[in-house]
Amino acid sequence: MKKEKAKVFPPHALKAEKILKALQSKNTGLTTQEAEKRLGIYGANKIEKEKKESPLKVFLSQFQDFLIVILLIATGISFALGEVFDGIIIFSIVFLSAVLGFIQEYRSQKAIEALKKLAAPQANVLRDNRPQKILAEKIVPGDILILNVGDKVAADARIVEEIGLETNESILTGESSPVKKQNIILEGKEIPLADRINMVYSGTIITRGHGKAVVTATGMNTEFGKIAKMISEVEPEKTPLEKKIEKVGKALGIGALTICAFASLLGVLRGYPILEMFLWGVSLAVAAVPEALPAVVTSSLSLGVWEMAKRKAIVRRLPAVETLGSVSVICTDKTGTLTKNEMTVKEVFVNNQTIFVEGSGYTPKGGFLLKNGDFDFRKDKEFLKLAQLGLLCNDATLEQKGKDWIINGDPTEGALVVLAAKANFDQEKFQKEFPRIGEIAFDMSRKRMSTFHPEGKEKVLIAVKGAPESILQRCSFFQTKGEIRELTSKTKNKLLEQTEAMASRALRVLAFAYKETEKSKLPKNLEELSPEGIESDLIFVGLAGMIDPPREEAAEAIKSCLSAGIKPIIVTGDHALTTLSIGQKIGLFKSSDHQQILTPKELDSFSDDQLIKIIEKKSYARVSPTHKLRIVNLLKQKGYIVAMTGDGINDAPAIKKADIGVAMGISGTDVTRETADMILADDNFATIVAAIKKGREIFDNIKKYLFYLFRCNIGEILVLGGGFLFGLPPVLSTIQILWINLATDGLPAIALGVDPPTEDVLKRKPISPSESIFSKKSIILMFILAFNMLLVLIPQFGYVLSKAGLIKAQTIVFVTMVLMEMVNSYNSRSDNSLFKINPFANSKLNLAVAFSVLLTIMIVQVPYLSSIFGTTPLVVKEWLMVVTLSLSALVMAEIAKLVLNKIKV
Repeated sequence: MKKEKAKVFPPHALKAEKILKALQSKNTGLTTQEAEKRLGIYGANKIEKEKKESPLKVFLSQFQDFLIVILLIATGISFALGEVFDGIIIFSIVFLSAVLGFIQEYRSQKAIEALKKLAAPQANVLRDNRPQKILAEKIVPGDILILNVGDKVAADARIVEEIGLETNESILTGESSPVKKQNIILEGKEIPLADRINMVYSGTIITRGHGKAVVTATGMNTEFGKIAKMISEVEPEKTPLEKKIEKVGKALGIGALTICAFASLLGVLRGYPILEMFLWGVSLAVAAVPEALPAVVTSSLSLGVWEMAKRKAIVRRLPAVETLGSVSVICTDKTGTLTKNEMTVKEVFVNNQTIFVEGSGYTPKGGFLLKNGDFDFRKDKEFLKLAQLGLLCNDATLEQKGKDWIINGDPTEGALVVLAAKANFDQEKFQKEFPRIGEIAFDMSRKRMSTFHPEGKEKVLIAVKGAPESILQRCSFFQTKGEIRELTSKTKNKLLEQTEAMASRALRVLAFAYKETEKSKLPKNLEELSPEGIESDLIFVGLAGMIDPPREEAAEAIKSCLSAGIKPIIVTGDHALTTLSIGQKIGLFKSSDHQQILTPKELDSFSDDQLIKIIEKKSYARVSPTHKLRIVNLLKQKGYIVAMTGDGINDAPAIKKADIGVAMGISGTDVTRETADMILADDNFATIVAAIKKGREIFDNIKKYLFYLFRCNIGEILVLGGGFLFGLPPVLSTIQILWINLATDGLPAIALGVDPPTEDVLKRKPISPSESIFSKKSIILMFILAFNMLLVLIPQFGYVLSKAGLIKAQTIVFVTMVLMEMVNSYNSRSDNSLFKINPFANSKLNLAVAFSVLLTIMIVQVPYLSSIFGTTPLVVKEWLMVVTLSLSALVMAEIAKLVLNKIKV
């Protein structure tokens, strides 16, 4: 059913009030009920892509492989020549193989789709008269978007309110300079997109300020959607691992096809029917050529990624899984990643005294104490002034949901709102009394934020908060006991010493200052103000120290990193002493030596050549985005594989430069999440370590799967091709070859892809990016086991052939080969002795092997099935021989592993 289009045109030429009226919306937003109703009318807010393949098409695609097509043609020829029975059996096995391939590919598709849903973009809107975060695809015309720095705009919308709002619209217009936005009317219907300064557009980025906008178009009706209609979807690139495997698989395939063709030709020359040899050769090629390897690897990666997503680590790009296993350095932020990000103001320093604040979390309950008794905050002007400034220079709100209190916005700002609430300030009432008429947004270079509020008719209050060293640089005065005094260098130094003392107690410290100026001295458009000009001659009020306790799981995660050969480095904008204190508590720093942490002053004093020598041995505090980028660059130059965490828009360059960029799912901006390779749904450092562990597990299991698959393929080629070279008749029939391929490449191989991890997965060094899919040891072991199959099965075939004829010989080799490959599925679980791990820990593999063995026994022992597969029942003595010889694969593997480990191959 075709969805409707919102009829508000042209939105840039209408007053915001008229658009709200036309869309039957208002400044407080839609109700949830109305939004759901509109979703049914206008459809989901998403860009339509090419239709995905139907399950039927996925299934039919399994028959498109060149060798399968040849086998189907040969089956048709069999029917034409009257070999109906053989044709039916061959087709049945091919059909079963296709079903297995379909299940694998379909599961992979479903896992990727589920992953995309987990990584789906979100947006902040006003619904039911309160801010809510919802999936961007659920936005409808009439919704009120809340726009903040770093947000990716979720739909086309007309601005209804803005303060210093700027956007990057290069994705639509090609213009890289930020565009200033204003709530004004633009006359004329045909105004170019780049000049519509009262509109924001889907896919663009908020680079400065904040505001609200009413949605006028969603999905394919947005400007971005119109462009998407003209662009075909780009095919996803293969991962580096897929490319490596494809290369190895191609080489094996060419060799296998050559041997198959030669063996078939040799059979024809020896008098075997051409069709029989053709079918035999194609069957061997189907069994030997790993044509489905890239698809299998994609499936393993995507299913692994889905598992990681369930554990709060959302990987946005499959190649990142490979890189995760190689990570050797994690550059992690402190706040919210190593700590809980539940900020609570614990100390306030005003009037040269420290006030201790009771209570924890966001519950606005708790008193105020001095060292020697109670503190009456109502009589202290400086304390009240600090609380007021913290409430005004603030974008967070406090809300009660049931018994819980939650913060909408930044946790640090939330802690200041809670502090003010404890001092009996009503946030909504106070902010109405002192409305914000302008602001200079926080940025990492200034490390402060300023807001403007009218005081009466003639004056304007400028409220400023930020890093103590940044605020004190801009202050000329300080307020104490109701008086304004000159701020001397001596007093500044004492305040900085107080800051350090608070930081040493793991407190994050913010400073507060203000300035009053005549309204007439300010420009009409406050956006024209220079931060350096207006943020000068400030009056210092005090300090607030807030604590963000370490996450309980952080210490264990740090310990796991160190044992895994991964170096954790704190890279934070917070104070050095706070960083040191947290680092000690989580076990990263063993002492209180300040030299373990470098600050910007020290960083800037080092040349790159000097810094690179110690880069991984230090942590970093008070750093800017430029410093973060420099740290990542130098670590990479030194050969480390770097994971970098971040949340703000300023972190995006360093995150993009890192080998693995990690964005915060809760506190992170849209820009950071779009740039990152992985998103932490819980903002937790321990989740990064868990993701690295899972990445190693996935890589290990892919190698186990491949080792088993290649070993089986090489063994089959050697035995079946070798039989002809030794002048023997076909060691196995066409149907038997196809069945072995189904039994080995099927369920047991897939079960190896979900093998339980070994205990040492986080005790090994990171995987080197240059490391081959197979180690030298694995390759040697692979060929030893393949040749073991040749050395066991060819003599066995020759012996039984001379004693009991071709059918018996083929049956015994058929069963022995199946059992040997089942034994080898267990051998593939570890490069070390199978008995150093629990051999039967993989319950899925146990079931797969039992099922394959049971079916093989039935093929041999059940008369009807034995007649179909050209086998003959075996007696107890023959079964004992088959089982004994198949166990030679285990004995040979254990001996080979022992020798290879001793000589340290």
